[in-house]
Amino acid sequence: MHGTRAQPLQLPRAADASHHAAGRIGPNAIIQTAEALRLLLGEDATGRVFAAARLKDYLSTPPAEMVDEAEVIRLHGALRTLLDDDTARAVSGKAGQLTAAYLLANRIPKAAQRVLRLLPARLSSRALSRAISAHAWTFAGTGIFTARAGRPTVYEISHCPLCRGHHGDHAICDFYAATFETLFRTLVHPEARAREIACEAAGASACRFEIDW
Repeated sequence: MHGTRAQPLQLPRAADASHHAAGRIGPNAIIQTAEALRLLLGEDATGRVFAAARLKDYLSTPPAEMVDEAEVIRLHGALRTLLDDDTARAVSGKAGQLTAAYLLANRIPKAAQRVLRLLPARLSSRALSRAISAHAWTFAGTGIFTARAGRPTVYEISHCPLCRGHHGDHAICDFYAATFETLFRTLVHPEARAREIACEAAGASACRFEIDW
């Protein structure tokens, strides 16, 4: 790497960051939620959730571009409306795992993955966090993402789209937590764990995720 070891991960951009101003989110937030529903609950339940979110057309023609964050907000709201809490969170978490798997298979260069796995965890976690921060506009919509490297690594999303408008007594952004955890387990440390330790839905000022290993 000859002096560039601290920056091994460069993800390709599908579009420029002007999408952020319009509140756009990558299509995997919808595509992988549909897949998670099919895997865990079957086609009928998937259809009911997507119909409630007014997104049923996406089941036959999945989105190929960034989508309006309002669609993602409606979809996660429909999960919580139609399913019990444990099931909704399981679906959301599975969708996060599938999203991370997609990124690993299609968006993060294999050479960069090899470098990250070879680095000490403290260095690979910093490099991965820089890449995630650079591409936060693809998953946070109009939310504001910040990262604090270290052990533990801490990510925050204020004005978080996944729980926007929801009020409860516990954290519910399992999609993000599962995505972060899967990426860290694959690229940083096999025992990495991501936990949402604060959530706007439960009254926090931001959704906060702690990743340790």
